[in-house]
Amino acid sequence: QVHVVESGGGLVQPGGSLTLSCAASVDSSDYAMGWYRQSPGKQRDVVAIMSSGGTPVYTEAVQGRFTMSRDYAKNTAYLQMTSLQSEDTAVYYCKMRGPRGGTPREYWGQGTQVTVSS
Repeated sequence: QVHVVESGGGLVQPGGSLTLSCAASVDSSDYAMGWYRQSPGKQRDVVAIMSSGGTPVYTEAVQGRFTMSRDYAKNTAYLQMTSLQSEDTAVYYCKMRGPRGGTPREYWGQGTQVTVSS
């Protein structure tokens, strides 16, 4: 059974930083992983995605402020967020897609709340 679990959300002041983690229950090396976010009343949008062994791709709104990385030994993806703004307030979700070479399926975590407020 494939599970992904996010952690690391919380309340942070504008201009602050936060790092999210996404832990997978299986070997993640055959999966693409991505971070998404959803604000109240809005659709869920992509933040950053990273294929296995690839380099991350970011949405323009977070380019230069957020950094996605993966630790394949720990089957974990990270999202380092800096210079946070109120517009970054959302529930952040992690998604795995794969496995590579097989019938692709998507697995979502339960989400972690990030609130940027003074």
